[in-house]
Amino acid sequence: MRQAGDAFARLGMLRDAAERAFAGRAALLRRAPVGALVAAVVIPLVGCDTGPSVWFHKRASACPRPQAAQGVSGQFNQQQQEIRTLRQGGFRGDFFAQLELARRYEGQRAVDKNLEDPVEAAVWYAMALANSGGYAPIAAYERRGKESRAVSRFDDCRAFERRNAYGALDRQLSRMSTEEREKVRNRVIYILSAQGADGFRTLARIHDAYFGPYGEPSDNLQAIEAYGKPSQPGAPAALDLFRRNDVDAYLYNYLAVQTGDVSAYVMLKDFERSSPQRASYGSFVETKAKRWIPPYEFYPPESPDSGVPHSDESDLSGETREAALSRIYELPFVHVAEALTYLRVIPSPILDEKLLSMTDAQTFQGMIGRPNTGRLSPIEKVRAIQYAAVNGSSKAQLVLAVMYSEGVGVPRDYARAYHWYEEAERQGSAEAKYAMSTYFSLGLQGVADQDRAKAVVYQIDGALAGFKPSAQRLQQLLAQVSRPPRAPGDRPVRPGPYGGGDYDRGPRADDRDLRQDAPGPDRNARPYNEGNY
Repeated sequence: MRQAGDAFARLGMLRDAAERAFAGRAALLRRAPVGALVAAVVIPLVGCDTGPSVWFHKRASACPRPQAAQGVSGQFNQQQQEIRTLRQGGFRGDFFAQLELARRYEGQRAVDKNLEDPVEAAVWYAMALANSGGYAPIAAYERRGKESRAVSRFDDCRAFERRNAYGALDRQLSRMSTEEREKVRNRVIYILSAQGADGFRTLARIHDAYFGPYGEPSDNLQAIEAYGKPSQPGAPAALDLFRRNDVDAYLYNYLAVQTGDVSAYVMLKDFERSSPQRASYGSFVETKAKRWIPPYEFYPPESPDSGVPHSDESDLSGETREAALSRIYELPFVHVAEALTYLRVIPSPILDEKLLSMTDAQTFQGMIGRPNTGRLSPIEKVRAIQYAAVNGSSKAQLVLAVMYSEGVGVPRDYARAYHWYEEAERQGSAEAKYAMSTYFSLGLQGVADQDRAKAVVYQIDGALAGFKPSAQRLQQLLAQVSRPPRAPGDRPVRPGPYGGGDYDRGPRADDRDLRQDAPGPDRNARPYNEGNY
């Protein structure tokens, strides 16, 4: 009887539990439509950025890319065209083109393995990080209560791209030698300097300790993460690419002002007011700026295993550049031909551009990554001389120096002209020695201060090297400094027959002994070539 009672008690407990469970499920079913209605109304109001990815702290994803920019084609011509298009965008400051170039040169995809170039990949990752298009707020925000919420995810995806770029750049740089890192740094400086005032301002921010590692605001989240934490390593190699330096920051601000940009002037004055020590660098930086030249004459046209060269796609527009380029026809074509001969594009120099074959023109165009039109454009003629000068041709160096002096083909730039005269002079160019003597004789403030002693030294070197104008000038100088002082009544001393020019001519009418005109018994007492000789 007791066991039967226990069984009935358990059965009653099970029945009560079942009734409670059924009642809870019924209440849940009754509440479900109400919950769905609330979700349908509330979620659109709070925006798409507060979806499940935010609730569960899921990080943003990469920004979308157009299919044409993903390198789906393995054909050489198509690949070359894609790379050149991306480089054009990268040089103009397209943030996403710079990221895509970095990935292509990193060789992430199998189709891009032939493009793999760690130095070039690091260059474009650094350019993307320095690009304000990657961190400046762009997405629209709407205010709800005390907080502002993003309407779109564009800022989030760019932050994701920059975070990955910091990591990729750090990996690339950590595997490089000091020389390779120097190449990365110089290429970035060249590209930014080719962008004019905007590029110089970016370089100034990169070297300014008041900004992030690549010129972003100091409170930028990706920059803060790059510095690392005890539990997070950060990106030390990427942080070390550019050293912070007030002098360099001042220098690039000053160079930006020299372009005529008004906002650059405002930034320079703000920089000077930020610290008394910074303001004290003014005169030193001004002198340094007048002698500053970019690290490269043009972007090094190296090429990875693919054979696709790193073309220079810097912007050539602007009144000054266009005017200088239009004057390239004033340069005799033989100088371009000599440069092409030095580069082994043609066997010997030619005098007329019409004699240059289409094949030879295409060969050089392929070397520098230009379209194979078969006819050299004005900028390609300039590149031929620059390429030969960079590779050590003293003739091309001298021609390029003259081009910079006169503003033919390239904008007038006395600092660059002096640099190439100096390079040619080191190789023994007599003409360059004469040009250097002129620089120091006349003086050019900030580039070559007036120094007549140096001018004479270069005159002598040029004469000894056989440059005729320099030799004639030297003869005049020596004639002036080698005459001994004359006593009153002595005849003027003329140089004897010891060389060419004025040295080997015979006596002239005014070479007579001046004592012939004086009264006394010594008249006509000694022959012409006696006395001080």
